[in-house]
Amino acid sequence: MTDAAKPGWTFLTNHGHVLLLVARQPDIRLAQIAQQVGIGERAAHRIVEDLVQAGYLSRQRIGRRNVYTVDLDRPFRHPLEAGQTLRSIEGLITPSAT
Repeated sequence: MTDAAKPGWTFLTNHGHVLLLVARQPDIRLAQIAQQVGIGERAAHRIVEDLVQAGYLSRQRIGRRNVYTVDLDRPFRHPLEAGQTLRSIEGLITPSAT
């Protein structure tokens, strides 16, 4: 994303953007995540690791690639979303069939 195309702010954090990308493309590479979110590869790696450690993602090694699975039943972390899980935004997370 070029600087001219970047919005000044967004509703989702980088963690949210990474989660969306991984949910839509489970075998995405860290370099692709970094490029699409507009962050460095180290930041992408750190965010993926945060999401794995928190249980939002699970990682399976297949050959030389990681394949991720999103746990839609994990609750949101902020008190304002208490009682809500990722499943409540499943339509945003998973691509719609067209």
